[in-house]
Amino acid sequence: MSPAAPSSAFSRFALLLSTAALLGVNAQQGTYPATPLASKHFAYPSGIPYQADTDGDLVRGPQFGYNECNSTTEGQTSDCQTSFLNSLDDFCLWAPAVPNSTIADTEGEEVAWCTKPGRGTRLIPAGALQGVQFMKTPDYVQVVGFIDQTQINMQPGDSGGELGALFVDLRGNPLGALVYSTAWSESNNSYTQVIEWHNFMGGGAFCFKACDPAGANASNFCQHIYDRIGCAYNAPNAAQNGSFTSCEGDDQDFPGIYTANGTVMTYSQPPESRGVISSLPYQPRVPASSNCVTFTSAALYAAMGTPAASATSVPVTSGGATAGATAGPGGPTKSGGIVAFASASASATGTGTSSGAGALRVSAVSAVVGVVVAVVLLS
Repeated sequence: MSPAAPSSAFSRFALLLSTAALLGVNAQQGTYPATPLASKHFAYPSGIPYQADTDGDLVRGPQFGYNECNSTTEGQTSDCQTSFLNSLDDFCLWAPAVPNSTIADTEGEEVAWCTKPGRGTRLIPAGALQGVQFMKTPDYVQVVGFIDQTQINMQPGDSGGELGALFVDLRGNPLGALVYSTAWSESNNSYTQVIEWHNFMGGGAFCFKACDPAGANASNFCQHIYDRIGCAYNAPNAAQNGSFTSCEGDDQDFPGIYTANGTVMTYSQPPESRGVISSLPYQPRVPASSNCVTFTSAALYAAMGTPAASATSVPVTSGGATAGATAGPGGPTKSGGIVAFASASASATGTGTSSGAGALRVSAVSAVVGVVVAVVLLS
């Protein structure tokens, strides 16, 4: 059974037309983007525009920050919206610009928080990252971990939500967000623009996956329609709190795809109107990993500030292959791994959009979400 998601062959233009028709807007009048964010390609760093999104509409307004970032923009007040995912010690996360914010209220305006200086962004404060696993597979790279999210302007009880390259208006979340990676460069010094990616933030955890643009299934591995079931199902992993590990690994199953009694099945996420998702009909397969190297946080993130006194030296363990079964996804709570489900309460754990918190609290856009998902599922 084919994945219930937009594939490389799926027409983004069809989504654009469906959304525009429901919103009652006209692309020619500048109220809907003439060019979807995923179709905008910019070479890094020479081709980066001041803003990738220049198609501000009447629903979400203009792009919040900017993409042309350098030493003059770097610091903890930067509104840079150009992000990177390269390695265990070199990645960014999307998070709010204003303290004590929730992802649901700010997801169109998130800015880049990075582990390394030099690109004009904000820096993740020293000690905020509490455990991280980086994984490189044949089709994507991903970083998953645990974080004190209050240090990157998120409310302590925010169960969060999904950021991604594709939103119902095709402008991305955040609007105009650009992502780059050196993961597919032989010398690791050439940047590739990532077209398909998703980043779940919340519940003291995160996962950020960037899919190889040259891969045949980039849009399938980096799905955008399972925003309520979090990292455990969108990015199955073996991340552990207190551990900083870089591995090679196998590809996961496409999000939402699983095998039951020898039959390949597709899970369809129910609408928020049906309430909190408390259980699913399957447990995601955690991909096997190999060539793992574990580091201390001090060895990786010294550029962010003075490390904790207990963190010392360089690689402490290496080698071995693991399937990650014991440290993989948690259930509705964070026990043993990255959280799975969102919750209706503000204090609950989970890395998905909390019940009642949509991408926008605008009735027209809420209606579009259901219709566009229906279009995707029927494609």
